Amino acid sequence: MPCLYRVTTITCVFMLKTILIIPFLFFFSSLHAEEYQSTEDFLQQVFEGSPPKPKVLWIKKDIRDKVIQILHHKPGFLRTRYWQSNDKSVWVINEIGKTKPITTAIVIQDNKIKLIKVLAFRESRGWEVKHDFFTNQFKQNTLNTNLELNKPIDGISGATLSVRALTKTAKLALFFNNLIKP
Repeated sequence: MPCLYRVTTITCVFMLKTILIIPFLFFFSSLHAEEYQSTEDFLQQVFEGSPPKPKVLWIKKDIRDKVIQILHHKPGFLRTRYWQSNDKSVWVINEIGKTKPITTAIVIQDNKIKLIKVLAFRESRGWEVKHDFFTNQFKQNTLNTNLELNKPIDGISGATLSVRALTKTAKLALFFNNLIKP
């Protein structure tokens, strides 16, 4: 009987530790998620205090095939919102880095990237893509007929998947912008 009591106690202690550690792990895994700027604040900044109402671009079959070509996977959305005023449009796009989405805002003006900014980063690695030294190289980039950027983007060691995600969102924003020209 004493042996059975000891096994039960050890099992109970193990189960209790496991139950207490699981919420702790979830808490610390969420610490990597960081929102740098809300979409609303970004729009206020870009449109100098009076952003236009959002519009919607539906991803129809002909568009979907090009989106798959750009993303190298099927899009996880059927429509995307954008904001447009004259020759300026803003696209807020989520793309997976390694396992979690990176929220990126892209400003297109005169069919060129004027600004790209990481609004939220949820990965544990690759956060360097949020800095100006990286995002500035997207400025003035356009999309060629092969759906590639006209200027190369330098990578960041250890952030390859995040670099790819931002490059894809830049291409996608330029492609979408070409579809909505006023």
